[in-house]
Amino acid sequence: MAKEGLFNILENYVDFADIRALDLFAGTGNLSYELASRGCPDVTAVDNFRECTRFIIKTSELLQFPIRAITEDALRFVQKNPARWDLILADPPYDFEGHQAIVESALTRLSEDGILVLEHGSDTDLSSLPEFDELRRYGSVHFSFFRAQ
Repeated sequence: MAKEGLFNILENYVDFADIRALDLFAGTGNLSYELASRGCPDVTAVDNFRECTRFIIKTSELLQFPIRAITEDALRFVQKNPARWDLILADPPYDFEGHQAIVESALTRLSEDGILVLEHGSDTDLSSLPEFDELRRYGSVHFSFFRAQ
């Protein structure tokens, strides 16, 4: 339900066929597959577990999705990679303590008018961080939206 709600919101903000997307803390690639299935031509999925990125590579090849999977720490990747993305989705573990660092680093990698969406639990409040735009709640799942200025 949360993922469906998130993508319904995003459909109002972006044209998936015209964006570059980054999926941080990709896990098995659930959000990356959703992006690709909606026509996103350039998806990069980053996770620090090799088994996850191998699974994403195998699945995206099977589905013929344009997903590039990279095995690396998500924060380190976004801090050192000079590329820009129109949409960055970050789904760190709920006990992750680096939410602010992810937001600050990801904001520097957004294209003009880009959007960052960070998933987190109800115990995390990111509303005081720069470029915060809105919070959406789906039960225990919370999405904080940030917009590049």
